[in-house]
Amino acid sequence: MLTTPETPHPVPLEVARSAQSRRRGLLGRDGIDGALLLSPASAVHTLGMRFPIDVAYLDRTLRVMAVRTMPPGRVGLPRPGARHVLEAEAGAMERWGIRPGVRVGIRDP
Repeated sequence: MLTTPETPHPVPLEVARSAQSRRRGLLGRDGIDGALLLSPASAVHTLGMRFPIDVAYLDRTLRVMAVRTMPPGRVGLPRPGARHVLEAEAGAMERWGIRPGVRVGIRDP
């Protein structure tokens, strides 16, 4: 589960820790209920994606460094200092209060 100071309810979270699961990410899906954490990761792409996504780059302490919305078919550059990348459907990060400077929390369901 993903939490932020502004999220009233925890958000369902999938964690992609293996190289294979990080490469696959959200490819082949029509959407996601919640978010996907790629760890470790510092860049993403949306080649082959079916929907636009929000991408939050997180540092080692899970503090948000930057948030971007990426349409399908794009390649993002690596973000220096990023250790994790959080992905969700476009518009979700704003609803959850995820913006630069916010520290996200991760907890078991």
